[in-house]
Amino acid sequence: MGPAAITRPPRWYGIPARVLLVTFLGTLLSFAVSLLLAIIGTVVISALRGLHPDMRIAYRLIALPMALVAGGIILVFSVGMEIRHYRQTKTLSAIERMG
Repeated sequence: MGPAAITRPPRWYGIPARVLLVTFLGTLLSFAVSLLLAIIGTVVISALRGLHPDMRIAYRLIALPMALVAGGIILVFSVGMEIRHYRQTKTLSAIERMG
């Protein structure tokens, strides 16, 4: 058996940094995916109507609002998960110190 790992108690100030990082990455990813789908949809619809595609619609009216909504949802879930993880780690750390 190896030596026991020394664990430090959880720090609360790591939560906001992780929440903001996950929210930023999730929002960026959702913007990219929704923009790709919006561009494809805009091109298909304009080809069916025989018009030139207006890509401003894909950016302003589809991708940006979808990314903002997804970012808000990701923020709420990320905060909840990080708080739950912090409480769980804090409790397990206290149990480990007792035993």
